[in-house]
Amino acid sequence: QIHVVESGGGLVQAGGSLRLSCATPGSTNVRSAMGWFRQAPGKEREFVAAIDWSGEKTDYLNSVKDRFTIFRDNDENTVHLQMNSLKAEDTAVYYCAAGDYGYWYGSPNLEGTWAHWGQGTQVTVSS
Repeated sequence: QIHVVESGGGLVQAGGSLRLSCATPGSTNVRSAMGWFRQAPGKEREFVAAIDWSGEKTDYLNSVKDRFTIFRDNDENTVHLQMNSLKAEDTAVYYCAAGDYGYWYGSPNLEGTWAHWGQGTQVTVSS
């Protein structure tokens, strides 16, 4: 079991930016694919972004692809989600997920693709 820990959530005004970080402390697998999901109040959890082990392959939810960037620092075994031009509809609990392999086998937007999950970090965007 890989321990997944998110950080960086908070309150921001619409149009502002936040950077979320995800670490897997104690993991010996520094080459796993990683993803971000979010769940807004009263809604299903939805896929936001994913990145493979090399950082060269990424995938995004259409509504965020021009505003969010996922990237990783393998030296630090950390994945980040840079969120710019935030909107009120981005308000949600954001969850980081880790796979057991370097790439997602299946659709990255399906929760079953990901084996390990963090507890989530709240992002609130005020309008």
